[in-house]
Amino acid sequence: MTGHVVHFEVPADDLDRAREFYRAAFGWELTPMPEVDYTIVMTTPADDTGRPKEPGAINGGMFTRDDARPSPVITLDVPDVDAALATVEQLGGSTVLPKTEVMGMGYAAYFRDTEGNVMGLWQSAG
Repeated sequence: MTGHVVHFEVPADDLDRAREFYRAAFGWELTPMPEVDYTIVMTTPADDTGRPKEPGAINGGMFTRDDARPSPVITLDVPDVDAALATVEQLGGSTVLPKTEVMGMGYAAYFRDTEGNVMGLWQSAG
């Protein structure tokens, strides 16, 4: 089965303010990556591969809000981003941001579903 929720992303108008809010409110560990305008969000401890140790738990990210991703994004694990985007489009959805390689870890893309929601796709490398 594919389509497991594996990641979330929170857009922010002010990343410093948002990081401080989530750190203070929920104790999240936040690691800024300014070179890619992204913050790694750890809501739960992870193993050496970066996967959450607790079954069912997920970690995520934070980025500067943009027109393509104005609200939180849920990311789904798929074996093939290109095939998933083709299926999305066949079913009436649309590609928001096409398949992009992510620092050798895998591939990400964003799509809009038939209800107007923006969702993410993730394909692990290898």
